[in-house]
Amino acid sequence: MGYPTEYRYTKEHEWVLLEGSRAKVGITDHAQSELGDVVFVELPTRGAEAKKGESLATVESVKAVSDIFAPVGGKVVEINEQLESAPEKVNQDAHGEGWLFVLELTDPTEIEQLIDAAAYEQLIAS
Repeated sequence: MGYPTEYRYTKEHEWVLLEGSRAKVGITDHAQSELGDVVFVELPTRGAEAKKGESLATVESVKAVSDIFAPVGGKVVEINEQLESAPEKVNQDAHGEGWLFVLELTDPTEIEQLIDAAAYEQLIAS
């Protein structure tokens, strides 16, 4: 699959879509396929503060439970409440309707430390 070029990625398989001073975060298509069928998503609390690299959510599949780390620091301003009743959206549309949460950025320069789509595709190919 071609990964969206307007997104930035982490080596932990999260994606970030920058929208002004906000970052929409989800897991990549590669991550969801490795996890298998997602059966539960534990989302962060709205208003929670996160530092880059802190565990902020969990995704539970039939195979494993995975921590989702904050790819950048910020305050949780939005969560994808649809996932509470339909966690399978993560499998069906990982880069779209399967997004997890939105952070109001603390330090916008942290985005520059994330990798682009080409680098991410190289990462998962190796």
